[in-house]
Amino acid sequence: MVAVAPAGAGLGWLAIVRIGLVQASIGAMVMLTTTVLNRLMVVEYALMAAIPAGLVGWHYAVQLCRPLWGHGSDKSSLGRGSRAVWIIGGIIVLGLGAILAVQTTVMVSGSFALAMGLGIVAYTLIGIGVGASGTSALALLASGVAPQRRAAAAAVTWIMMVAGIVVSAISVGALLQPYSPERLLIVASGLLLTCIAVTTLAVLRIEPRGGIAGFAETAKSDPPPDFRDALREILHEQAARRFTIFIFVSMMAFNMQDLILEPFAGLVFGMTPGESTQLGGMQSGGVLVGMIVSGVGGSAFAGRMPVELRHWIVFGCLGSAIALASLAMGAMVGPGWPIAVNVFALGFCNGLFAVAAIGAMMGLAGAGAKTREGVRMGVWGAAQAIAFGFGGLIGAIGVDAARRALQHDGSAFQLIFAIEASLFVLASWLAVRATRATPITIEELGAREREVFA
Repeated sequence: MVAVAPAGAGLGWLAIVRIGLVQASIGAMVMLTTTVLNRLMVVEYALMAAIPAGLVGWHYAVQLCRPLWGHGSDKSSLGRGSRAVWIIGGIIVLGLGAILAVQTTVMVSGSFALAMGLGIVAYTLIGIGVGASGTSALALLASGVAPQRRAAAAAVTWIMMVAGIVVSAISVGALLQPYSPERLLIVASGLLLTCIAVTTLAVLRIEPRGGIAGFAETAKSDPPPDFRDALREILHEQAARRFTIFIFVSMMAFNMQDLILEPFAGLVFGMTPGESTQLGGMQSGGVLVGMIVSGVGGSAFAGRMPVELRHWIVFGCLGSAIALASLAMGAMVGPGWPIAVNVFALGFCNGLFAVAAIGAMMGLAGAGAKTREGVRMGVWGAAQAIAFGFGGLIGAIGVDAARRALQHDGSAFQLIFAIEASLFVLASWLAVRATRATPITIEELGAREREVFA
């Protein structure tokens, strides 16, 4: 029999911050493998940009297995401290993959074929580690946080993840000067060991003896179904199916400008590398502010169910579409357009919708008839990972193709930004459909009606 937590119970703010430390560690380790090593392969070792991009894309593809790891986390969550074991195990696998990726980088100037073989193994482990640890951490958050705290909890964990990326990027960048393969191995090893230690300490005894008591929409006394039955339930559940499509479309739109924003600033506005990097910082700053506003706003107004987060999601998606439409106009105007303000506004709206979407995801994660949080978060995590990979790839390839076809940089970027804006408009419509409230009766709780996603 699973205990149902009273209102106000569940994981407290300290526990939420501890899960945020896990997210920060994951972000820091992934930053090393997808940003630092990517730059070293292309610049220091003169590889084609498609090679590191392919390895990064492969680590996203591996994360299609997130539902499987989430299901494993669900099955073992009936025991004590089991999700923590999945989190720690995942972070160790991620660390192993990351150090192999570093070794791959320093080997490419010697035996290229051997380095690429090792690289495939490394990024496979990275994808497995990110999926296992990240999915289990979010499932723990979804099952243990009270409904009225979920928006703020999502904001805290995402902000800490971004902070982990920023702090580690600054630290690693400073410690790698002057660059040498030996220094890279030392710095990377120190970062990875630190992240593993932080994660282990953060989740130690985070799950109370006997497990976390579930809330009305997450408590289930039956054991979780097998993996195929769990997937079948999710695929046949209209709310979960619609939300999966929303996550895919919105996250693809979210990431389409990731690889083209700085080239856009350089080609259309004549910015130097330093100036374009600062512009990227403006966008990240906007994302952080948007996350804070959405997290506070989504949790501050009474004890609401996450369904009401759809207003923040829709506003963020439509605001992102307007900001991208403005960037498309700026692509034709060129210098003189307030691009810094425009990019900050884009980041702000991205932050609004991202945190609200994660908060809503946490609410819907426990709404299955039999399936538990892990497998459901895994399905949406897989959709997000593939959307991120597709979004970045489509944005970069689309700009290259448009520049060749249109023979004009501004027109090429205008086309891609317009497509991205259209995707955000579509995502806002999908968000309304995916988070429409319908009263149902949960028999285990009597005849009392509750609002859930439907």
